Amino acid sequence: MLERPDLQDERIVACLREEYGLEAAQITFLPLGADRNTAVYRAVAQDETPYFVKLRRGGFDTTSVALPRFLSDLGISQIIAPRSTTTDQLCAALDHYTVILYPFVEGSDGYEVRMADHQWRELGSAFKRIHTAAVPATLSEGIQRESYSPQWREKVRAFLGRLRDGAPADPVALELQAFLADKRDKILDLVGRAERLGWILRAASPEFVLCHSDIHAGNVLIEPTGALRIVDWDNPIMAPKERDLMFIGGGLWGESGTPQEEETPFYQGYGQAQIDPTALAYYRYERIVEDIAVDCDQILSARGAVQDRERSLLYLKSNFLPNHTIEIAYGSDKATREG
Repeated sequence: MLERPDLQDERIVACLREEYGLEAAQITFLPLGADRNTAVYRAVAQDETPYFVKLRRGGFDTTSVALPRFLSDLGISQIIAPRSTTTDQLCAALDHYTVILYPFVEGSDGYEVRMADHQWRELGSAFKRIHTAAVPATLSEGIQRESYSPQWREKVRAFLGRLRDGAPADPVALELQAFLADKRDKILDLVGRAERLGWILRAASPEFVLCHSDIHAGNVLIEPTGALRIVDWDNPIMAPKERDLMFIGGGLWGESGTPQEEETPFYQGYGQAQIDPTALAYYRYERIVEDIAVDCDQILSARGAVQDRERSLLYLKSNFLPNHTIEIAYGSDKATREG
């Protein structure tokens, strides 16, 4: 969320005091993230200890806080566990928001800092541990399971029809309409390819492992010491490992380098892995389709801030740049056909 939510800072400070026993001397809104339902703050306690405060609007699944606590307790140092309240809960309620408190990690994300080879290896090693973790039934029962749902494909088809039927008055929406009209055939091809590969995977029933599901450059923090942290466990899923692995070399790491420059050190850390090219191509297509749907929803939202909406349009357009996500996904699909 790039614009401050309609919630007084004093109320957040009071919540931290009452729920966490934390006396915040200062709290600062941070205009970060593409999720319009999430606002984040930096709070500084009276003893000058910094904290990261996350406010999540709408429905909230406690698995998103219980899981990183579990993984952190396994000794996966790259996972930041949330702090407990005074009643040993991992979150608190404030109006229509859920409040989660973390230690504040000083650092830059993968868009701001180009990761070194040793950090890619560390990331690969961490994800091998995540993918092989034995998640207890009490926790895994609350984690979504991959169903190859047509949800995002249907949304994209609906947006294409909606924007073709009328001319929106808003300039950002008008620009979106023109762009989607120009790319309509390409988008429908992406939707169709994701659908066909989803049918194949559903019939094949590949092994499911614990997946983060959103391991792009913005969800990896690099501390000044070089230490690496994996953040944002809002949407974990039990799915084929390619659900996460498709991000590596998939064009979602900013200016990190070529796909090979990402993949080579990552898999040195991850270790031997038999990658299913069908699953890899499916998830790359499906991610592009999902991003188009989410960006369209953001752009056409009446309550969306202008700055958020304009950035969503830039994100949507970036998929179509040369050597970016769409070209990489087509390359994965070509490898599938040739194999």
